[in-house]
Amino acid sequence: MKLPAAVVAAVALIAYPPSARASEDVDPLVQFSTSIEALVQRVGPSVVQVLVTGYGPLDDHHDDDADLVVGKQRTEGSGVIVGTDGYIVTNAHVVDGGRHIEIVLPERPRAQASPLRSLVKTRGQIAEARIVGVAREVDLALLKIDATGLVPLPMANYDALHQGELVFAFGSPEGLRNSVTMGVVSSAARQPDEDHPMVYVQTDAPINHGNSGGPLVNVHGQLVGINTFILSESGGSQGLGFAIPSAIVEVAVQQLRTYGHLHQGQIGAHMQTVTPDLARGLGLTRGWGVIVSDVVPGGPADHAGLKVADIVLRVDGRRMDSLPLLAFSLYARHAGDHLHLQVQRGAEELSMDVPVAEHPDEIDRLSDRIDPEKSLVRQLGVLGLEITNELTPILPKLRVASGVVVAARTPDPHASDVSLSAGDVIHAVNGRPVTTMLQLRNTLDTLPPHTPVVLQVERDGTFVFVAFELD
Repeated sequence: MKLPAAVVAAVALIAYPPSARASEDVDPLVQFSTSIEALVQRVGPSVVQVLVTGYGPLDDHHDDDADLVVGKQRTEGSGVIVGTDGYIVTNAHVVDGGRHIEIVLPERPRAQASPLRSLVKTRGQIAEARIVGVAREVDLALLKIDATGLVPLPMANYDALHQGELVFAFGSPEGLRNSVTMGVVSSAARQPDEDHPMVYVQTDAPINHGNSGGPLVNVHGQLVGINTFILSESGGSQGLGFAIPSAIVEVAVQQLRTYGHLHQGQIGAHMQTVTPDLARGLGLTRGWGVIVSDVVPGGPADHAGLKVADIVLRVDGRRMDSLPLLAFSLYARHAGDHLHLQVQRGAEELSMDVPVAEHPDEIDRLSDRIDPEKSLVRQLGVLGLEITNELTPILPKLRVASGVVVAARTPDPHASDVSLSAGDVIHAVNGRPVTTMLQLRNTLDTLPPHTPVVLQVERDGTFVFVAFELD
């Protein structure tokens, strides 16, 4: 007679008392599994789901339709808690164009919770978020929710990351919250685009749509990187996932919290990629690498002893084969940090420490002209300035030299949630041109609550529409 499974299990417990089962406790596989469970429990409270509502083209139109149909879109991504007081980091592309952003906070772990709970899709606590700052050049955004006592994820030392290291990807792939996958570091520093300075952590831990903005962590439960994109022909994970390194994330979070945008460090030197023609013309011994083309008098590099025509061999021990790799090193450094350079000067190799200085952004100079009362645009939650001839030299070259430029955001809880950043120039509201602060305020004042609003904004030399609903 075949015994029921429950009876078999009970017999096993009697036949193998704790003393006889003690060997299981030292089984490497059991220890490995237990360690992963403990890691997941430790990291889980720091991972959130990001829900973004915006406007975009709808897909349910036929190819022979001439008109583009635009409607509400809802996208999902992931995020990481980086401050106990409600700061969350995610990808810039996750919130780009978002009108309304919500954060689904993780449930607090329960003692002896049933494993069947993972089969039930619970809603979780939801909090509205606002954008503090965006760094599109590194695809990061910092969000803020009104919450305290959150559990931030500690940052890993990127310089200690090695190929083959075990890592775990957390997030909400395809909207499935509280998911985790495991893999290894395929490459600690991969540069998919040789013309772009960004370097990524490559991993074979399965990453899918919805994982964007979620953390890649090491076995210590520290953030190695922010999952950002995959290379795939099918649209699903093929073991080619890429994460923004923790060194970039750490610097970006601090600068976005302070300025709302990213400041790249500088050392007071300009460099170029060595080409075969350049190498032949200067009589260099090699036709590749990075060469110093200019040193700013009195700058950090000048004081450190760097000279024009020096060839940069290594930065912080890493070989410099291309200019983007050097730019990445500056992205990952704070003001006051040092770059350890190894350079070739003629037949001689030299080493030097060059301090990193902060490269001030011209947009930051706008804050000096702000009047808290005259500059406030309450409905948008921003401080603005009219573009004048006096202000134009501070701004990047504008396609339309008029309008209202966003100088800073305000923490006004009554403002609408609008995706605006310092440097954005507002040219129109619902198709009506605005050139002064008075026009902007008056136009917004005439709109009743819950009215759809579309701002025409000039951003980084491109016109974009920013849509939201007036509170």
